[in-house]
Amino acid sequence: MKKLGLYCTNKKLKTISFLFFVICYQNLNAQYLKGLTQVRDTSFATASAFKKTLKYHPNTTMVPEMHFENVKQKNNITYCSYGKRKMKLDVFYDKNATQKQTAIIIIHGGGWRSGNRQQHHPMAQKLASLGYVCFTPEYRLSTEALFPAAIYDVKAAIRWVRKNASQYNVNPNQIVALGFSAGGEMAAFMGTTANMPLFEGVVTNSDSQSQVNAVVDIDGTLSFVHPEGGEGDESKNVSAGTYWFGYTKKDNPKLWEAASPLSYVSAQTPPFVFINSSVARMHAGRDDFRKVLTENGIYSEVHEFENSPHTFCLFEPWFSPTIGYIDSFLKKVFKK
Repeated sequence: MKKLGLYCTNKKLKTISFLFFVICYQNLNAQYLKGLTQVRDTSFATASAFKKTLKYHPNTTMVPEMHFENVKQKNNITYCSYGKRKMKLDVFYDKNATQKQTAIIIIHGGGWRSGNRQQHHPMAQKLASLGYVCFTPEYRLSTEALFPAAIYDVKAAIRWVRKNASQYNVNPNQIVALGFSAGGEMAAFMGTTANMPLFEGVVTNSDSQSQVNAVVDIDGTLSFVHPEGGEGDESKNVSAGTYWFGYTKKDNPKLWEAASPLSYVSAQTPPFVFINSSVARMHAGRDDFRKVLTENGIYSEVHEFENSPHTFCLFEPWFSPTIGYIDSFLKKVFKK
């Protein structure tokens, strides 16, 4: 049996499927309880991140909530349910739009354990003012459910958006996954595992599909096992990955590899834009990922801000150019 490589072939998919089944079964045992505190983790918040950023970047400024006359916002819409647990999202759209618009699903960061969808409301508002329909879904964090629960949630949100495309004036063939940090990893995962039964979960909105047509990865992990990466370091604290998977990298390296977008990049992957900080470990494996895209004639871009913190996209002076890169990329990809 070959070791999993940098991208997924049909032959390797069978290996991954078997391993993943075993892994999911194992997660039903006592190890599954690791990290499930049911207590909300508020360690990653915009205000606290801003204070940390100011220490090294004193010219940083907060991005305020934005309000545009043409942008309508609807909050707390249920996109799927697990028993009594209702999963919510917020939507931002141009109420004056007459043509079908590109949809952007914005996935927040926070180490799969913290953060919240409201952190990207300014980004959603700004992008909506430019003619995009933006959705900010919540997903189950590692304090509530381990991997791949969050993957199932985001895919359910994509299917919901596609099913409700006409209601929000969305072009169902122009759905974008955009994510920051942990959300960037999940956005990349959406792009590389389109409609893969292994990662669909309990399928709601079954007439719709979960593929996305482009990906915006903002400092999101591409591989949990790449030698350039830093995820999985347990020397000081339990790592975010360990909390999410329920196993350390040492205890279950195959699970960490199976959760990596780099394991699945292929000829079916959509166009990507990578918008990165100067923190090198946050884009470990990017060159290997892009190599596969290039070999298959798939368009990609990279934009990296010099001397920037990991949280750059939340603050100025990086927020505005980040919006510009997103807008330019999507116009190019969808030939607007």
